[in-house]
Amino acid sequence: MQITFDEALPITERVDDIAAAIRDNQVVVVAGETGSGKTTQLPKIALQQGLTRIAHTQPRRIAARSVAERVAEELHVELGQEVGYQVRFTRRARTDSPLVLMTDGVLLAEIAHDRDLRRHDCIIIDEAHERSLNIDFLLGYLKQLLPRRPELKVIITSATIDTARFAAHFDDAPIIEVSGRTYPVEIRNRPLQPEPEDLEAPLPEPRDQVDAICEAVTELSTEGLGDILIFLSGEREIRDTADALAAMKLPNTEIVPLYARLSAAEQHKVFTPHTGRRIVLATNVAETSLTVPGIRYVIDPGTARISRWSARTKVQRLPIEPISQASANQRAGRCGRVAPGICIRLYSSEDYLARPEFTEPEILRTNLASVILQMAQAELGDIADFGFVEPPEAGQITDGVRLLVELGALTDAKKSRQHKENGPRLTRIGHQLARIPVDPRMARMLVEAARRDCLSEVLVIVAGLTINDPRERPAEHQQAADELHRRFWSAPVADGADRILDGSDFIAWLRLWDHLAERREALSGNAFRRMCRDEFLHYLRIREWQDLVSQLRQVCRELKLERNATPAEPEAIHTAILSGLLSQIGLADLKAEKKSQPRQGRRRRPGPREYLGTRGSKFAINPGSSVARSQPELVMAGELVETTRLWARTVAGIDAAMVEQVGAHLLTRQYSEPHWSARQARVVANERVSLLGVPIIANRTVGYAHVDPTAAREIFIRSALVEGDWRTRHHFVARNARTRAEAEELEERTRRRDLLVDDQAIFDFYDARLPADIVSGAHFDTWWRKKRHQDDGFLDLGLVDLVAGERPDLTGFPDRWPVAGFELPVDYVFSPGAANDGVQVSIDLAQLNQVPAEPFGWQVPGLRAELATALIRGLPKRLRTRFVPAPDFARRALDEIGPEARDAEPFPVALGAALRRLTGELVPADAWAPGTVDDHLRVTFVIRDGDRELGRGKDLADLQRRFAPRLTATLTRAVARPGMRGATDWSFGELSDEQRVGGGVGYPGLVDAGDAVDLVLHESRAARDASHPAGLRRLVQLNTPDPTKWVIAHLSNTDKLALGNSPYPSVPALLADARLAAVGRLIEAAGGVRSTRDAAAFTRLCDTVRAELADTMRTVVGEAAEVLRRTRAARLAIATVGDAEVAADAGEQLDGLVHKGFLSGTPRPWVDRLGRYVAAIGVRLANRERNPRRDDELLGTIWPLEAEYAELLAEQPDGPLPAALAELGWKLEELRVGLFAQQLGTAEPVSVQRIRKALDAARR
Repeated sequence: MQITFDEALPITERVDDIAAAIRDNQVVVVAGETGSGKTTQLPKIALQQGLTRIAHTQPRRIAARSVAERVAEELHVELGQEVGYQVRFTRRARTDSPLVLMTDGVLLAEIAHDRDLRRHDCIIIDEAHERSLNIDFLLGYLKQLLPRRPELKVIITSATIDTARFAAHFDDAPIIEVSGRTYPVEIRNRPLQPEPEDLEAPLPEPRDQVDAICEAVTELSTEGLGDILIFLSGEREIRDTADALAAMKLPNTEIVPLYARLSAAEQHKVFTPHTGRRIVLATNVAETSLTVPGIRYVIDPGTARISRWSARTKVQRLPIEPISQASANQRAGRCGRVAPGICIRLYSSEDYLARPEFTEPEILRTNLASVILQMAQAELGDIADFGFVEPPEAGQITDGVRLLVELGALTDAKKSRQHKENGPRLTRIGHQLARIPVDPRMARMLVEAARRDCLSEVLVIVAGLTINDPRERPAEHQQAADELHRRFWSAPVADGADRILDGSDFIAWLRLWDHLAERREALSGNAFRRMCRDEFLHYLRIREWQDLVSQLRQVCRELKLERNATPAEPEAIHTAILSGLLSQIGLADLKAEKKSQPRQGRRRRPGPREYLGTRGSKFAINPGSSVARSQPELVMAGELVETTRLWARTVAGIDAAMVEQVGAHLLTRQYSEPHWSARQARVVANERVSLLGVPIIANRTVGYAHVDPTAAREIFIRSALVEGDWRTRHHFVARNARTRAEAEELEERTRRRDLLVDDQAIFDFYDARLPADIVSGAHFDTWWRKKRHQDDGFLDLGLVDLVAGERPDLTGFPDRWPVAGFELPVDYVFSPGAANDGVQVSIDLAQLNQVPAEPFGWQVPGLRAELATALIRGLPKRLRTRFVPAPDFARRALDEIGPEARDAEPFPVALGAALRRLTGELVPADAWAPGTVDDHLRVTFVIRDGDRELGRGKDLADLQRRFAPRLTATLTRAVARPGMRGATDWSFGELSDEQRVGGGVGYPGLVDAGDAVDLVLHESRAARDASHPAGLRRLVQLNTPDPTKWVIAHLSNTDKLALGNSPYPSVPALLADARLAAVGRLIEAAGGVRSTRDAAAFTRLCDTVRAELADTMRTVVGEAAEVLRRTRAARLAIATVGDAEVAADAGEQLDGLVHKGFLSGTPRPWVDRLGRYVAAIGVRLANRERNPRRDDELLGTIWPLEAEYAELLAEQPDGPLPAALAELGWKLEELRVGLFAQQLGTAEPVSVQRIRKALDAARR
């Protein structure tokens, strides 16, 4: 090994000074610009000083490798022997190599198993001015280590940036400065916001940056030949500027972009020889990392994207920020390497001087999780007390610890008592993560993947996420690259089949990996390279990806994390990945979407969906993601980067169950509305589950016992046992329900609400008996299964437990009401104001026609005194005041009546008689107003058909009328037999007056069915008597000869002519009705309705009718002809009336008298009076012509009476009218004769007063 120094390098002049400083000091700081030779010559100086175990760190792997190659070449030794290198997963050096170039991360990893770094006697920290996280950590650690290792030499190299800070950190270590080879650089300031010449003038509009760059290029083009380097903040700015420069069409000028995501070939363009002028558009990668040759001019907008940790959103941001003075000087220095240069700054000198002197170290603007993890693994103490060059802020440390807690690597201060006392400690997972040399999030994914049997797949994905993305996207081929890369968004499918996106950028990495493996097997090495180039895949990054997968597999083997042999399901893969990305999930903001929807018009094309992220952040999915269109409701992001907004990159849809599986330690659960679920037999509540502020489950029903067992037990007792809302077969529950119903019945009957104890007393009963751990139906069942064998009545409630005070006397509140031979069930309801409040009597439909209403007016004995009091108070005042106080008189009157007088007469009548006997005061029967008492004092009648309720009401007579047709149909069905329907002769034996059917009674009679008759069992005698005559008449008509032809032959021409003006559809129809009327007259004359009850009597009746039918029918037809003649005359008179209202009244009266079916439908004697009623209409109209005022007065008298009669008719059920009501209608016709045509005379006494009295009687 020959140690020589290149005389052309500026550092060679200071070799002796540096050697002396190393010999005399433990720490030496060497400062020099790029090109001074410090990186390659310093290790040789150390070797010359007899140091033989040198660790020389580099910030980047490529630098470690290239520097090792250069030093080995200068020392004339084989690489890997005396000089070697070591980067992550790769070592090319002997264990005793005197000099090993390594990344700073490798040296950090050594601390875990070599606390004092005994393998080294010299450590060179190169490029310290970059102040990366690893560099600052090493500087801090070495500060602590040096006192323990006094023989250890430390050399720190730096550009001439803030070297004094390094020296001060190591107790004023000596600084040796080495000059660089540079030429003078002219600085020209061309700010975007120029100052106006007149200070009083307003500020001019600022220039656009792209326009300012174009102007600067134009300015520099006049300065002579030489390339131009333009610094820009990102790819988009590079593209915009390139387009603007291309539009200028500068002669002999090549425009070349330079940024990290370019392919290697595109990056290499800046180093290739060229003719003419080259304009390089670069990010800050060209500031220190790469030296672009041939640069004479620099244009510096003064900004850059700087990675910065956001304490608010907990994500790594990439904001565009003003660069520091040091960075500005570095940029300017790029144009003074080959000749004097010019740097145009697009900001003012004042702006430059106002900027910070140095770029903020990475440790002050990044998440410290990885550092904290390694420190905890190496047991280096609290990071807050660690000797950093510039200690991080407390908030950064908190964020780093929080991330490690999120990953399960550190104990949680909120949940660990030991944590609170001794600080955070590594968990088992934490120890595993510390041994995996990737980002802690990625390491966590690998640990979880091994547990979920999907490590093979997650290894590939983690390695892909760790390296620079191998998928290239050249500016001029963006669309083609995107189309090729989208192939990996979905699984391969057969030709012609639909391609279905599965919504996962993570799975896309696996598909790309499988594609590369398949093509690598099929192609030669060169062909594979060409395939990568053609498909816009970076070959070297793919090699790096493959190498990293192999290296991670080795690490996992060492940690005994086993790979799966069979392919894993996507759900398992995503769950494992999610374990490292818990704080990078998001839920679609549906509220924001709803607000953004247009109210009307054409539907807008939706933009990026906004997601609610953890800790109040909001983000959108990067448009280049495979899920950018599907936009699932819940997603996880491999990376959240803030530029113009917060963007999620590498995204997949997830579900809440996955979050619960791996994020249980971070979940916040809120419970609301705990309540009893009878179906589940347990107490449940609505659960809201949030992860760091993201509501992953909005409303889920869960068991509540584990949340609050005390409250769950109380709710169980109250709902299941006290309120009885529990589907269970335990016998004590049924027994207690019966006991409680018995106690409640006491309150209902006695109309009191102070008898039953409240629910709290029943709760206390169960609470005192149930063990504390009974919180659900299942818990109870387990306990009761044993307890009931010891004491089956342990939980039985007695009346004494449910009734407060003495049990009331119920003799006045019977549960059966004996009436008409029936024992009717009685129920009691105490619900003031409700329709069913009071006593309820159930009546079966079959019994309905046999139950009289009068007994129920007496009420049950327990309420009779209250009823009597209410009746007395309802008397007119002149009577009411005679019986004060009413309750006392009511009680005395009931004592006077006695208990046995019930049912003998209506209760008000009996009450009035008793009061008269007590006081001598007469209470007229019509003074009582039983309808005005409170509803609960009036019995409610419930009509039932078996178990089914048909209806209910307070008026029994009304219910009997309403249900009469139904009862008739029911009774008839019960006795139905052949011949009862559609009979044309007497084929049903003897008809009894009544017939018992089950528990009811029916009244058999015939019903006219037109061309036949039906035998029906009526609900009452009145209904039977109303319809039976018409039925018998029809049956007789069907069994006697038709004399119509004979009658027609014996009619006069005048009568025949009259018959043509009838309301019947035809003359034959009129004659048929006349025949039926004649049969009816003959039956009535023979007393046939009462006497015809069997077939023999029916035959005799038919013989009697047959003998007289022809003559009787001729008489009926003659009477009809006379009525019709008078009808025609009346209609002619009506037609001449000028008053429409009078004409309508007369017409309606006439239509009511003479209509289709009037001959058979009008009973005697009224049919005999029809001619007089019709004639009265003509007389009335003639009288009106002489005295219309008198006619109007008489109408004012008759119309109110007829209106009341019409109301009574409307209230009647279908079927024949009661005889008294039908007769009242004919008396109204008599009254019209008496009022309007007195000269015709009336058949019986009639007056307004008589009609009014009859209407009142009918209404009662």
